[in-house]
Amino acid sequence: MEAAEALQRAVGTLSTTAMTRMDAQMPWFRELGAAERSWVGLIVQAGIRGFVGWYRSSSVDPAGADTALAASVFGAAPRALTGTITLQQTVDLVRLGIDVVEENIEHTVPEASVADVRGAVLRYAREVAFATAEVYARAAEARGAWDARLEALVVDSVLRADHDETVLSRASALGWNATSGVLIALGFLPSSRPERSDADLFDDVRRSAAQVRADALCAAQGDRLVVVLGSVTDAQAAGVAIADHFAPGPVVLGPLTPDLASAHLSARGAQAGFRAVSGWPDAPRPVHSDELLPERALAGDGHARRYLVDEVFVRLADEKATLVETLTTFFEVGDSIEAAARSLFVHPNTVRYRLRKATELTGLSPTNPRHAFAYRIALVLGRQSGRARHPDGIEQPEL
Repeated sequence: MEAAEALQRAVGTLSTTAMTRMDAQMPWFRELGAAERSWVGLIVQAGIRGFVGWYRSSSVDPAGADTALAASVFGAAPRALTGTITLQQTVDLVRLGIDVVEENIEHTVPEASVADVRGAVLRYAREVAFATAEVYARAAEARGAWDARLEALVVDSVLRADHDETVLSRASALGWNATSGVLIALGFLPSSRPERSDADLFDDVRRSAAQVRADALCAAQGDRLVVVLGSVTDAQAAGVAIADHFAPGPVVLGPLTPDLASAHLSARGAQAGFRAVSGWPDAPRPVHSDELLPERALAGDGHARRYLVDEVFVRLADEKATLVETLTTFFEVGDSIEAAARSLFVHPNTVRYRLRKATELTGLSPTNPRHAFAYRIALVLGRQSGRARHPDGIEQPEL
């Protein structure tokens, strides 16, 4: 107990010595603000006082000396300090405080107690090391949980078209650097396994996206995995890079949009495509939402229906009335150019020319089965819209 009393009396001197040495040996300490320097000083003083109390307890009850050092040492400073100084810097300052105590043992306690106190310092240093790791582990865990909530909020805002400035600032806080080429990927969430969490899955997605130099934000919504990809230059390559992280089943990519503020347009296409993709059992993985326009239109997606009318049917009708007639006949005779030519009383080369012209106008080839399906739906919707033209050029009234 005599040694403990001597250490208690020397706490002030030892703390002052430690602070002086920190100022001289640790450049990062000198660069801190006044408040941060005060917090660090409190930690050092608490560490030295904690050792005295710990040594006193161990002298009375060695088995009960293992107290909550994390609270006694680091409770003196706010949690924000873990974001101000690094773990390595914390280890350095704790080591310095222990060194100061160890170097002054001979001048502080009776000679008979020097060996015992020196051994106690070593044991205490080990306990403080564990306490330091615990503090930073908890801080990292809390930061990870906060980041996960913030990431889910950003993705949800994109899906709901809540594209105000806070969405971009929140995304930037998560490391989002993309300023162009944003799209949404949507698929089923893999079945959860005990050894892997959603955070592990999201990290895997981000690593795969980084291989094609893309940013990624992820969120789990029910049984769906939503991925926002940024800095995308090749939508297909980006989709292929992350497709394996989804559960078996379709993976739908929305259209490429200029930035995060307009990403809700990609989300709308991806969600509409995901709802309709069951109509195409052999759809590639990933599949682009534009490739699902016929299924989306049949499922009641107004945007897909308008696109097929405006960008397919109306373009054909406005260019030349014979294009609509030729396509209709071509499909009715079983996709045969010769049979269509006989039915239309024209040369087969005329039919070929008109089919090529339709491809140039819409980007859809009538001889491609998938494109032919889109044409058939567009022709039906176009006629139903009342926007077909009469042979005399007068537009028919809407029904």
